[in-house]
Amino acid sequence: MKIATFNINGIKARAEALPAWLDEASPDIVLLQEIKSVDEAFPRELFEDRGYFVETHGQKSFNGVAILSKIPLEDLTRGLPGDDADEQARWIEATVVGKTAVRLCGLYLPNGNPAPGPKYDYKLAWMARMKERAAELLAEEMPVVMAGDYNIIPQSEDAAKPAAWVEDALFLPDSRAAFRRILNLGYTEAFRTREPRPGHYSFWDYQAGAWAKNNGIRIDHLLLSPQAADLLNDAGIDKAVRGGDKPSDHVPVWIELDA
Repeated sequence: MKIATFNINGIKARAEALPAWLDEASPDIVLLQEIKSVDEAFPRELFEDRGYFVETHGQKSFNGVAILSKIPLEDLTRGLPGDDADEQARWIEATVVGKTAVRLCGLYLPNGNPAPGPKYDYKLAWMARMKERAAELLAEEMPVVMAGDYNIIPQSEDAAKPAAWVEDALFLPDSRAAFRRILNLGYTEAFRTREPRPGHYSFWDYQAGAWAKNNGIRIDHLLLSPQAADLLNDAGIDKAVRGGDKPSDHVPVWIELDA
């Protein structure tokens, strides 16, 4: 079972690039972020024609997450528990059943800038809610994959120029500590189990020639419960997608599970 996460930075802008990558990479499941579309306007037929079931949790012009799956989606829920007043579309969950049942969580974690400030407070509060949900999922003792744009640079080696990020919400100590608290529940960060070396990124800004200079950061992650980590066969980053036509500023990150 090949599962990918991909912040597409607008479904309309990526109406050609995303299907092209799907045709080439052929993932079984894709967790999308920043679809920037209400549910009714999402171009489902682009993906249904390729054999994907489609579920979205959209929002006009901002945020929005979706799941594309060649396996039927069961027990679908939308929204991160813990704050009924939170209207931002950043979390979607569903179960797929291949060789075994796998719980999928697609997430678009808040950016948090400028920090300090209310946006950063929201980021940390959101991460605290995520930690609670992550603990609940562990208690179910099933394979869980929490994948998406975490807007977290976990360590210095996850940035080409770490000094440029020291005052950014993505790299502040409180942000990284909140990420570690989720990991320390018992989750495994999939990519780092396969590639411990620096120099691997999933985001390059559109500005200042970041892509040409390989001035990137790694902020897109797949966290695995122990039961999912036991099934991990491989993990990778499809870096070349960033060099394609009309690319997102993110690229797909993927895992293969024996599931």
